[in-house]
Amino acid sequence: MRTLQEKASEWSGVSQNDAFAIDDTNLYEKLGHQTFINLSTNFYNRVYDDEEEWFRSIFANSKKEDAIQNQYEFFIQRMGGPPLFSQRRGHPALIGRHRPFPVTHQAAERWLHHMQEALDTTKDIDSDSKTKMMNFFRHTAFFLLCGSEKDRQCVCMDMYVRDGVEIAAFLPHTTDGDSEACSTCVEDVNV
Repeated sequence: MRTLQEKASEWSGVSQNDAFAIDDTNLYEKLGHQTFINLSTNFYNRVYDDEEEWFRSIFANSKKEDAIQNQYEFFIQRMGGPPLFSQRRGHPALIGRHRPFPVTHQAAERWLHHMQEALDTTKDIDSDSKTKMMNFFRHTAFFLLCGSEKDRQCVCMDMYVRDGVEIAAFLPHTTDGDSEACSTCVEDVNV
């Protein structure tokens, strides 16, 4: 069974080595605190002005200022700076924090489009750092997509008999995404 990181590498086309090359250099020390604020500001200005309503709606319940702060504090922490995000919000737990949002392939690609544009227009980010950061972002976007897909798996308990012994088994299958158990399993339990 493949790990989420392995699936993310396959789906994103970015190896784990390339994705985590951001750890080879302390990008926070190299780029500086303000650069991450500028990057997140540029990014979310693009997101909140996106011409696609379906994409803007993903962020409709978040204030832009909060989204900017959450992102730059996470980036600073992840790329070698102080643990600002964890001090204010707790463990990043990316999959859990993104659970309320519809993380789809289309949304991941749109997010990455805006991030590439933000990287390209934010001053003081050199080409090597941009490449390392974009590899990390692409891999992470697909890591979240893999986690979202995994969350849409129903792992309901079923009982069956083998050689006269009743055995409990987990039977993974896809749900409608709106509930922890699929409607078939809920109906089976209610029967």
